[in-house]
Amino acid sequence: MLREAGAPKVQDWCVNYVVKVSPYAEQLRVEWIADADPLVASAGWALTSERVVKKPEGLDLPGLLDTIEAEMREAPDRLQWAMNHTLAQIGIAHETYRSRAILIGERLEVLKDYPTPPNCTSPFAPIWINEIVSRQSSR
Repeated sequence: MLREAGAPKVQDWCVNYVVKVSPYAEQLRVEWIADADPLVASAGWALTSERVVKKPEGLDLPGLLDTIEAEMREAPDRLQWAMNHTLAQIGIAHETYRSRAILIGERLEVLKDYPTPPNCTSPFAPIWINEIVSRQSSR
């Protein structure tokens, strides 16, 4: 179904409203994150981002950071975006890995120049991580 969806919005809908709530979400996350098709792999990374925040037990966060560091810069746009989201979520949700996530973002510079409207948070991982952590600290 995901491969046939074609349009990014349809793929996102499928992942967010069908796969994430299914009992097969973890199995598909593992399969998809390693898929050769970047659109399918991006769905795997989207599922990984959610797991990083909601159920990180058993995830190899250092291994995910290694993969992001090695592959994100050269990844196609949609896959790069999903990997960047996982990088930011690791940095936001896991203080132990925050400095490494920020350093990876600074070194790779993925989305550094992304046009961001005023009063919105940049998707550049170091800015995103620092902004959200700052907001959480001020509560």
